[in-house]
Amino acid sequence: MELTLRQARPRPLRSRRRAFWTWWAAGTTSGAGSAVGAVALPLTALTVLDAGPFEMGVIAAASYVAWLVIGLPAGVLVQRLPLRGAQIGADLVRAVAVGSVPVAWWLGWLSVAHLVVTALVVSFADVVFDVANATFLPEIVEREQLQARNSLTSATHAATQLGGPSAGGFCVQLLGPVATVLVDAGSYLVSAALLRTLPVRGGRVPGGTPGGKPGGKPGGKPEPTWVLIREGWWFVVRHPVMGPGMWTATAVNFVCGAQLAVYPLYLVRELHAPAALVGLLLAVEGVGSLAGAALTTRITRWLGSARALVRAGFVAVAGAVLVPAGTGWVAFAAFAAGNVLFAAGVVVLSVTTRTYRQIASPPQLLPRVMATVRFVSWGAIPVGGLVAGALAGPLGGRATLWVFAAAALAAPLALLLSPVRRLRDLTDYAGGGR
Repeated sequence: MELTLRQARPRPLRSRRRAFWTWWAAGTTSGAGSAVGAVALPLTALTVLDAGPFEMGVIAAASYVAWLVIGLPAGVLVQRLPLRGAQIGADLVRAVAVGSVPVAWWLGWLSVAHLVVTALVVSFADVVFDVANATFLPEIVEREQLQARNSLTSATHAATQLGGPSAGGFCVQLLGPVATVLVDAGSYLVSAALLRTLPVRGGRVPGGTPGGKPGGKPGGKPEPTWVLIREGWWFVVRHPVMGPGMWTATAVNFVCGAQLAVYPLYLVRELHAPAALVGLLLAVEGVGSLAGAALTTRITRWLGSARALVRAGFVAVAGAVLVPAGTGWVAFAAFAAGNVLFAAGVVVLSVTTRTYRQIASPPQLLPRVMATVRFVSWGAIPVGGLVAGALAGPLGGRATLWVFAAAALAAPLALLLSPVRRLRDLTDYAGGGR
């Protein structure tokens, strides 16, 4: 009997590993398609529809505005839905939305408004998918492996960012931007098919009632949604480590939103880069992301996770300052180098703070913690895009990027002005564990 039990024990571990790699493959596939679409969609707006600076800002903002609208209730929604089903449904919605772009073009109906609506629909589906996806990971990965798995996920994202935009640029040059958008739509369908093979695992996150209602009362009656949202909000905002980490991420994402809106405009209209070169220069971000993801665990062990966060913030600032420097080919080199530095700093920030949230949050609060942080930090992306779009008209792309490079300083300052500056590791904070 003892031998039988010993032989049976590895099965759950093998099942978890198999589930993780399926989860990883689904995310990698959709991520690669999205990286191609990230080049194809703005180039469709610029070259097919002749969109202006403010219109580019609106499209960039629409891609993330859902975090401001449903970011907070998304945590409660995901806690009440089957995690696997939420991810599959979001993938299918995104596939239909993105696939409508080439259809509208072939019918002669494509407009900037259509691209904005497409970005909005994808944005809302992204919110549900991302919260469910981040909540699902701790269910299939042991706590001790979370940082390594988060680093792998970020490294994979970096690889897709490295290969996707360059592939997208060449596809746009060869096929045109509209036809290239189909690659993104297809990637969501493949992702949904892979996620369909994952185990349901009870369908809901820990802490829910049998009916899937989180925060249930003794009689099985769920707490009101606003009470659950408030609980998650105050847990993050009042936390001496998670709170500053969230504000740091918010500053970084505000700058990222500006870059999403201004980069294509700056490269095409001011540096006169061809589509293939635009794809390559945007893809260089993946080099920095890959380096950051590969080195995060080593850096945090060497410096300590708290100290690494502060230094990563200053690395990101240096990258943002370098991006708009120089003219001619020097400008292309500066853009590439700055893109690498900024991406590397951001990935170290992202992996380290995300892992800490997954470790330090009570299981029943995790979906709401993830939703709260992303509501605030990812909500800054559309704001940054709109502000950058408004500034780029009168100031130009280069000057706008300088303005946002200065704004990036808020990221490390948020950590230096908090208790994080006194810690070596984030987990050194008393009460930081579960």
